[in-house]
Amino acid sequence: MKNNRVSIGLSNPKSPTNVGAVMRAAGCYRVDSVKYTGNRYGYAAKFHTDTKDITDKIPLTNVESLLDDLPADTKIVCVELAEGATALPAFEHPDNALYIFGPEDGTIAQEVVDQADAVVYVPTVGCMNLAATVNVLLYDRLAKAENVIMGDELIRESRDNRNRLVVKK
Repeated sequence: MKNNRVSIGLSNPKSPTNVGAVMRAAGCYRVDSVKYTGNRYGYAAKFHTDTKDITDKIPLTNVESLLDDLPADTKIVCVELAEGATALPAFEHPDNALYIFGPEDGTIAQEVVDQADAVVYVPTVGCMNLAATVNVLLYDRLAKAENVIMGDELIRESRDNRNRLVVKK
């Protein structure tokens, strides 16, 4: 698998539960970093929701702007129910991406969307919550990738320690 860089940007997230679930998704899908703006999550961070302690492996950083200090080859992809956006099934993921998600009770700022290389949406009836949207986006990236690591070894490394299920053929 190529050395791609994947980062998640959260615009002023509100819910510590959602941020914890985003961190779990980041660990499952090999995200390199997660950053967020605003102070609402910082106030709520005391509610420990990162059940796999992913923040020990993947940095979760509060920043002033999600767009500052990006490597030159980073493509900015906003994920939002926005008119004119590309449906996720039709989207080709860039190698090096910063995926930006809006807050649970709002949207990504227009000035951020205006700087994006792409804006995509998940074609659902109704809107999903932040963590669900991050999971779907990251799974779509994995499903479309070449040279995906698969097989029983990955299953053994990934599953809960109480799961020893084997499919009999």
